[in-house]
Amino acid sequence: MDYKKVIAERIKEHIDLELEVIEGLIEIPPKPDMGDYAFPCFQLAKSFRKAPNMIAAELKTKINGEGFEKIEALGPYLNFFMDKGAFAKVTIDKILLEGDSYGTSEIGKGKNITIDFSSPNIAKPFHVGHLFSTAIGNALYKMFNSQGYNSIGINHLGDWGTQFGKLISAYKRWVDEDALEKEPIKELLRIYVKFHDEAEKDPVLEDEGRMYFKKLEDGSPEEVALWEKFKNQSLREFESVYKLLDVKFDSYAGESFYNDKMDSVVKELEEKNLLVESNGAKVVMLEEENMPPCIILKGDGATIYATRDLAAAFYRKKTYDFYKSIYVVGSPQALHFKQVFKTIEKMGYDWAKNCEHVGFGLVKFADRKLSTRKGEVIFLEELLNESISKTLEIINEKNPELENKKEVAEKVGIGAVIFTYLKNKREKDIVFNWDEMLNFDGETGPYVQYTYARGKSILRKAENFEGEADYSALYSVEEFELVKTLSNFNEAILYGLDKLEPSILTRYIIDVAKAFNKFYNAHNIMATEDEKVKVARLKMVAATCQVIKNGLALIGIKVVEKM
Repeated sequence: MDYKKVIAERIKEHIDLELEVIEGLIEIPPKPDMGDYAFPCFQLAKSFRKAPNMIAAELKTKINGEGFEKIEALGPYLNFFMDKGAFAKVTIDKILLEGDSYGTSEIGKGKNITIDFSSPNIAKPFHVGHLFSTAIGNALYKMFNSQGYNSIGINHLGDWGTQFGKLISAYKRWVDEDALEKEPIKELLRIYVKFHDEAEKDPVLEDEGRMYFKKLEDGSPEEVALWEKFKNQSLREFESVYKLLDVKFDSYAGESFYNDKMDSVVKELEEKNLLVESNGAKVVMLEEENMPPCIILKGDGATIYATRDLAAAFYRKKTYDFYKSIYVVGSPQALHFKQVFKTIEKMGYDWAKNCEHVGFGLVKFADRKLSTRKGEVIFLEELLNESISKTLEIINEKNPELENKKEVAEKVGIGAVIFTYLKNKREKDIVFNWDEMLNFDGETGPYVQYTYARGKSILRKAENFEGEADYSALYSVEEFELVKTLSNFNEAILYGLDKLEPSILTRYIIDVAKAFNKFYNAHNIMATEDEKVKVARLKMVAATCQVIKNGLALIGIKVVEKM
């Protein structure tokens, strides 16, 4: 039962306002004792020619109260109190009936969403910063799918550019083939860092790097073979991380994929008289939009990121006919994407408005700075393994007899890291703190997973809760607040998608866990004497576990049955 819609329909019977307008005016009161929904009557004062408090009192006598515990006029507001028992029955039964499908919808049916996320650079470490894009993109991918959209995950690999000329130069000079075979990314990082150290002493090396990249661009067999070797070795290592995270992609079309697709974009820009020369480069002027020019071709005729991103945008529109195209890339790239999208718009394509940049902050450690060029990076796989190891230590301390400890530690440890990336607004920087991240009592992944395991433990002890339930007994503040929170799952997903902000869903999951623990601490479920009330409470526990499981699945985290 959609109470907000029901309230709007009943008010509509007595006032001359559009249903959508009425629904938009309905509020959630700041305190539970003021009701569950409130309709402010200020907007009716002019047409009714009465004070808002008088209108509220008059409407109270006219509105059908079926399905509500009571309707009260409180000053200028008409407050609605839901029938708690009926609401609990509808909500809990729906959750238990729909199970893993609870929270889903078909509102996006037939619409494609392309999501460009993760996108690490070939021959460079998959480091902690890459997980920000990976976690956000993976969550959006799953959230869109849950609402009937067809998500297309694109890993736009950084597999082209001058750095590969530098790497080829470094490879020919300093590579250790044995080390390359054992740990390819670490060896490639070592020689890449060495190249930059040596280039500071001998700038001629930079020219050599550019020369090798030119050979790569021209299709020289030796350089192409090395580039493919770097790419294959990198993908092998990346896949081990994606496997740990349980992340999958539908396309690995990286920058190099668009090499033969850029000429047509440049040609079209020229035909539409959008390309002008500026300091030797060819650019699209965006001064009317208060933006710097979008560089399409450098002075030497070489393409850059913008050229490839334009080619990628046109390819994705042609291939997937997207409803929305999302780019999960760090916030410092905001201007770049504004320029690219505006250029598409100036070319005459109105689908440019369906392209959106989803920015995010930086990943920081209190005691160090990260830099790929200087080799000061933290490999993501090492971070995940460290989290698993620390979680195992906690489990050994708290519950040494637990079965499948390693499996539990992996789910909880990896979940703790992902949760850390998704629990706050994405543009906020992350500062890693192990004690905070792995805390079983704070707003963390382990706290939510432990809440789920606690609920499952209660259900195992109960063994059977299929009897008749007296939902009318679930009227305490803790019980009703939990049921209300559970009922808002789909709303949280949709709001998160509207804002392209997975933290909205993550915060919702935290709210569910908090509401459950308040209920758990206030009521001894197993000691409930009335069997029908006990069954109702157990079903509410089962519904809570289902919502936590479904919510965590959407942000890429697995639950554990015992902790």
